[in-house]
Amino acid sequence: MTESVSGAISQTLWMAFVMFWETLWALVLGFSISAALQVFVSKEQMTRVLGRAGLSEMLLATGFGAASSSCSYAAVAAGRSAFQQGAALIPALAFMFASTNLVIELGAMIWVLIGWQFVLAEVVGALVLIALMWFLAAKIFPRDLEQKAREHTQAVQESIGHCCHDEHEPESADRLAKLANAFVMDWQMIWKELVAGFLVAGFLAAVVPTSWWRAFFVENGPNWLRLIENAAVGPIVGMLSWVCSCANIPLASLLWSNGISFGGVISFIYADLIVVPIILIYRKYFGGRAALYITVIFYAAMVAAGVIVDLVFAAAGLIPLGPRPANPIEHAMVGWNYTTWLDFAAIGIFLWLLFVKIAKRRPA
Repeated sequence: MTESVSGAISQTLWMAFVMFWETLWALVLGFSISAALQVFVSKEQMTRVLGRAGLSEMLLATGFGAASSSCSYAAVAAGRSAFQQGAALIPALAFMFASTNLVIELGAMIWVLIGWQFVLAEVVGALVLIALMWFLAAKIFPRDLEQKAREHTQAVQESIGHCCHDEHEPESADRLAKLANAFVMDWQMIWKELVAGFLVAGFLAAVVPTSWWRAFFVENGPNWLRLIENAAVGPIVGMLSWVCSCANIPLASLLWSNGISFGGVISFIYADLIVVPIILIYRKYFGGRAALYITVIFYAAMVAAGVIVDLVFAAAGLIPLGPRPANPIEHAMVGWNYTTWLDFAAIGIFLWLLFVKIAKRRPA
């Protein structure tokens, strides 16, 4: 009994570390973008570019997000910074989603583990989801709540700033010091959620059998029922798995190998922005009521996008048929690949910015 418990603990810690290692470089990149938005982009510039939820602003937000390539946690931090700096809420949400679901590394992992059809579906579905999210948010998000969320975000920023920054940082302080301050502050703001998220995801990956996840999905019965139920349950399983961004693709491949519908897999992949730790971060950043609206809007858009993608790809004959392939993920590992070298570079950047922050706080 003792050996089985210790084995589960060690496997949990190992899986948590692997997931962290796979996303470390994206975390550092995302938090760097968040810091840069705070330091180098004025509120006037952000308001001018993304200050309203028009078509051009949504296209720009989606493009900027796709170029930023962030882990879910860092994407939310960057989206919060854009919102705080004057972006409208809906473009900020589009930026967050695009930076985790319209990025090259995610597509590459999906192609390797599941197939090219899922890459195409993920891209098409992401664009559909952003359009649906835009429509739903415009219709049901209370107008006064956006301003309250902005005030809440500013209050949180000032509270953290008093704790983590020099209390009287002069305006003349160089921008590198401000960048380092903002970068470290973002880490300090949500490190508890980060640790909890990776630990719980590691536990679920190490201990919970695949059959438990499969039990959530209807695999028989009328096609329409399976289509809707699988797309609706996919994000819920994603929420319960606590796994973010690229780290949820191995579980997606497991679900596909075990009979889940095409649309169910797609909606599951999108759920990285409504996992429990992310929802808690929404609450911290935007306030409880705004976090509830954001979560509901994202969920509804994810379900609808999964259903639409399934119908379109079935009509086009692009859904893989026949026996499902064996799941390619048997054991998690850290290897000498591009991720490792990117992580080494990320660690160097992290330590450098931490050193800059500490050095600038020392008295001359």
